[in-house]
Amino acid sequence: MRQLLSSLSYFSIFFAPFLFPIVVWIVAQDEYIAGHAKLALFSHVFPFLAAIPLFYFFVTSHSLGSAVGFVILFFVIYGLSFVYNVVKGIQVLREYY
Repeated sequence: MRQLLSSLSYFSIFFAPFLFPIVVWIVAQDEYIAGHAKLALFSHVFPFLAAIPLFYFFVTSHSLGSAVGFVILFFVIYGLSFVYNVVKGIQVLREYY
């Protein structure tokens, strides 16, 4: 059960990226589950935190190439975060206790 809730926190990027890890983190009595929910929440929020300076650089860029580069960089960060959540969810699900 611990692995299932912990891995669902990571897999929630498919169905409830922010809501599910917050609920699990608040409700979980087990430190293992709460720790994974906290990491999953941060990994879901990180691309949008990275988007703040990227948006500033996008707005203040003076060339089209720079603006396109910042948009591409955001999608690369978001894609890597997505892959990280899927891989981490599989790793946690395959742990044995």
